[in-house]
Amino acid sequence: MSADLNPPRRILALDLGQARIGVAVSDLLGWTAQPLEVIQTRRPPVAIARIKKLVEEYEAGTVLLGMPYNMDGTEGPQAQWVRQFGTRLARAVKRVEIVYWDERLTTVESDQLLMEWGMNNKKRKARRDKIAAALILKSFLESRESQSGRRGGGGSGT
Repeated sequence: MSADLNPPRRILALDLGQARIGVAVSDLLGWTAQPLEVIQTRRPPVAIARIKKLVEEYEAGTVLLGMPYNMDGTEGPQAQWVRQFGTRLARAVKRVEIVYWDERLTTVESDQLLMEWGMNNKKRKARRDKIAAALILKSFLESRESQSGRRGGGGSGT
């Protein structure tokens, strides 16, 4: 009997802001994205420590960082800040893959969803970032699914 040397690992997605970081997590099979929490801090070391705990708790193999590209696809100052944060995170959290993923318009989409759900501005603000992280993760999972040919429950994912 052989042990699975590469068991499924979750994906942790981050919607990075300099004051708030939305966090979402996938299921083990990589089919769904669940909003998890919002990390509120302006101190990157504090945020990285919390992210490290979440990686360990959820046994994540990948950390997906939402990349705020400009609408023309170029990288501005915020995207450079995300890359610097990703470098610091990679040094602190060993044995995880760091992936950058286009996050354009996810905060707007998140806000629209929350308005449709009837939430007032205060409730939307408290949830916006973790919903945006879930939308980033959902986009990534759908892209991966279409590339691998998986359809609606068939296949193992990797």
